[in-house]
Amino acid sequence: MKHTQRTFAGALGLIAVAALGLSACSMDSDTPESSSAPAPEASSSEMATESSPAADSSMDPTANLVGSGCSAYAEAVPSGDGSVAGMAQDPVAVAASNNPLLKTLTKAVSGKLNPDVDLVDTLNGAEFTVFAPVDEAFAAIPEKDLNAVVKDSDMLTKVLTYHVVPGEIQPADIAGTHTTVEGRDLEVTGSADNLMVNDAKVVCGGVQTANAVVYLVDTVLMPPADK
Repeated sequence: MKHTQRTFAGALGLIAVAALGLSACSMDSDTPESSSAPAPEASSSEMATESSPAADSSMDPTANLVGSGCSAYAEAVPSGDGSVAGMAQDPVAVAASNNPLLKTLTKAVSGKLNPDVDLVDTLNGAEFTVFAPVDEAFAAIPEKDLNAVVKDSDMLTKVLTYHVVPGEIQPADIAGTHTTVEGRDLEVTGSADNLMVNDAKVVCGGVQTANAVVYLVDTVLMPPADK
C-alpha cells in the first residue's frame, strides 16, 4: 500500500536572477567599471547556492530512510520502478505494484484477492502515510485465517485501511499515535532503525512516492476488536 505512502511518490525551483542584472545596468557610459562588477557577482553566487548538491539534498529519495532492512531492500531492488528511486516517481498504489517485496499487498488493494475491495483510486488520490506489510508478513498468517479475512470484504477493507494514515508523515515526525483511515489509532514507537508500529517492526521506512510516505513492516497490522 502503496501507515502501505504510495511517498515511499515524492518528488524544483526556477532560478530567475538574470533579470536582476538588466536592472543593474548604468546609464552613465563614463563609469564602465561601476556598472560591470557587483551585480553579476551577486547573481553568480545565488545561482551556485541554488544549484549546489546541498540545496538539492531534500530531493534525494534515500535521504530520509530509516530501518535496519533498508540495505537489504536496496540490494534486492537496486534499480528500476520498484527501487527507492523508482517508487518516488509514481503514486503509492502504482509504486507498490512495482515493488517485488509487496506482491501480496498489491493484490489485496487492487481487487485481485477480493473483487469487492479495490482501493487503488483511493490510495492514489490523496496524500497518505502507508504501513506496507511485506510478503513475508502475509505468509506468516495461518492460511485459514488469511482466507477468512480475504473472503470478508468488510473485514479486508478494515484491515487494509488500518495500515493507512492521512497525510505524509516523515520519519522525524512519525513517532506517536495516529488515527488511521479505518478510524482506529495505531502507535509508532522508537526511532531510526528501531521503529515499531504497534507490534510490527519497520523494515525500511521513509520511502517516498509521488503522494505518500511508505514504511515497509514485517507484520500485518490488525485493528483492535470492537468494544
